[in-house]
Amino acid sequence: MGFAIPARHVRGRVVRLGPVLDDVLAAHAYPPAIAHLLAEALSLAALLGTMLKEPGSQVTLQAQTENGVVGLLVADCKTEGSGDAARSALRGYVQFDVDRLVELGNDPSLFGLFGKGYLAITFDQIVGGASGVEGGRYQGIVPLEGASLAKAAEHYFAQSEQIPSFVEIDVAHGRDGEWIAGGLLLQHLPEGEVGRERLHVRHDHPEWEHVQILAQTVRTEELTDPALPLANIVWRLFHEEDEIRATSEGMLTKGCRCNVEHFRDVLSRFPAGERAGMADEQGQINVDCAFCSRIFPVSLTSFAN
Repeated sequence: MGFAIPARHVRGRVVRLGPVLDDVLAAHAYPPAIAHLLAEALSLAALLGTMLKEPGSQVTLQAQTENGVVGLLVADCKTEGSGDAARSALRGYVQFDVDRLVELGNDPSLFGLFGKGYLAITFDQIVGGASGVEGGRYQGIVPLEGASLAKAAEHYFAQSEQIPSFVEIDVAHGRDGEWIAGGLLLQHLPEGEVGRERLHVRHDHPEWEHVQILAQTVRTEELTDPALPLANIVWRLFHEEDEIRATSEGMLTKGCRCNVEHFRDVLSRFPAGERAGMADEQGQINVDCAFCSRIFPVSLTSFAN
């Protein structure tokens, strides 16, 4: 659900991941600490990705280090459909060292998992409506700092886009042990009305500070309660504001786009000799999808001569 507070020059987003989160995590037998980390990343991807409107647009998060327990974390959110049929597809996976993870205990810190890593956020935007014209790619990279991915994202927006931001992400288990995650994102617009000063030339932002203080009162049980409408959270936090403009919530789905046809198309671009070198003794090229943790066999006989 998106919303704006015009008088404070603030835009926001609130999301909750329920069954879709379980669907993504079910493909992997991740330890709790890794599942929790990926749940945070998927929530952050949903907060950012659901702001993109044109079908085909995508946000990709990548957290990486050379010597950390977690070698690579990837999560992305792609816009599919439009209007009343709009939805956003999520997927993600984590590469990690099992033995070193055990040494960290049950509740490892972000620094413990990554060490000196970095966070990259990539926006691939489509513009032009039905024409589907590529709008270009923008990527920002910052050190992976803070106590959580949410705080690392705040650092990203402050450093890469000079946009004061507040990000809160909470992860919990439901009554039946299912994973639930919720997130809140607020941003102070780079420029407000015509004639207003740019934020980066000011040393105080009373409008933003007021909204940020209110946002910090959001509770874990609110963001992770599947029975509580997202609109109720926004209303509880900001009901004293003169105006709140809300947009539709949209739908979140599991978004692994892997299938045999897709891999066959990719492999067809390789010379026949290279494809033969990839195949096993049975003439199958076994493609391992890290996102859905499945192996897709592609027969050499399926390629045209």
